[in-house]
Amino acid sequence: MVIAATLIAHGCPLQAIVAAFHLDKRTVMDWQDRAGRHCKRVHEQQVLRPRDLKHVQVNEIRVKGQGKVIWLAMAIMVSGRLWLGGVIASGRDERLILSLVQIIRSCALAQPLLICVDSFIAHVQAVQQVFRSPLPSGKRGRPWMISWPYIHIGQVVKRYQGKRVVDVTRRMAKGCLETALALLESSHGGTKLNTAFIEQLNATFRSRLAVLMRRDRALIRNPQTLEPLMFLMGCVYNFCTEHKSLRLKLWVGSHGSRWVRRTPTLAAGLTDHIWSVKELLSFRIPPPGWQPPVHRKRLSQAEKALIARWTT
Repeated sequence: MVIAATLIAHGCPLQAIVAAFHLDKRTVMDWQDRAGRHCKRVHEQQVLRPRDLKHVQVNEIRVKGQGKVIWLAMAIMVSGRLWLGGVIASGRDERLILSLVQIIRSCALAQPLLICVDSFIAHVQAVQQVFRSPLPSGKRGRPWMISWPYIHIGQVVKRYQGKRVVDVTRRMAKGCLETALALLESSHGGTKLNTAFIEQLNATFRSRLAVLMRRDRALIRNPQTLEPLMFLMGCVYNFCTEHKSLRLKLWVGSHGSRWVRRTPTLAAGLTDHIWSVKELLSFRIPPPGWQPPVHRKRLSQAEKALIARWTT
C-alpha cells in the first residue's frame, strides 16, 4: 500500500500500478481512498493550527469532468510554502471561497496578515465576512461582530488578449499598501503583490494529476475520488517533499558548509525531520478530547471534578 500511495502521490497513473504489480484496479483505488482519508485527518490534526501566517495566497483550478466542471480552491502560506488545504465544489461561487477562507481563518492568529487573490470579487467578500470576532456585551442576543483590523487584501488583476496576458494591475482591496509590502518582504514573497506561489503549487498538482491539466484528454469520472487524491498529494507535498527554496546553509567550522534540506512542515516547526510516506500513512492520530455532557441543570460536585480532571 505504501509503494502504491507513493507512486500515486507523485503522479503515476493508476493503470501503470495495476500493470506493474499485477493488482486489481479496485484494490488500488481502495488503497488510494484509505490513504487520502487518513491524510485528511493528519492534515486536520497537524496543519490546521493557529500560527502567524503573514502572507497567504489563494487560487482556484478548473477540473474537467464527464459532462460537468468541478472547481478546486487551494491556499498556501508563502513564508514556509505550507499547503493550508483545499475545497472542492461544483461551481466557482461564494460558497467555495467561503469554505476556503474558513480554513485560512482556522490557521491564523490575530496578527497582521496579507491575503493575495485574483480579481474574483467573492474573495474580498469572504475574507471580510470570515475574519471577524464577537464583541461580548454581557447582554442576551447575538453580539456585535468586529472585523480584524490587521487584515490586508491584495488583488492581482490580469487582462488577457486571446490567451496572452497583456496587462497586470495590482491594487489593495483592503488595508495599507506599505504594511502589505512589509509583509511581502518578511515572508520572502517578492517585492510586488503577486499570486506566483499559489500558481506554482497549482502547477505541482497539475504535474501529478492529469485531470487538473488545462490541455489534456483526461476527464474525472467520479468527483468523490478527487478529495482523497488532493489530501494525499497535499500531505506528501507538506511532510515528505523537500523544497530547494526552504533549505538552510549550515556552516560546519573549518569543513565549510552544507545545505540542510527542509519540507514545508519542517520550516513551519510542525515536525523535526523529513517524513517518509510510510511515516505519514502510519501516523497515529490521537483521539479527540473528552467533552462534558451538555444539560441545563446545575453541575454536581462529581461532574465538576470530572471536568477539572479531563478537560484541563
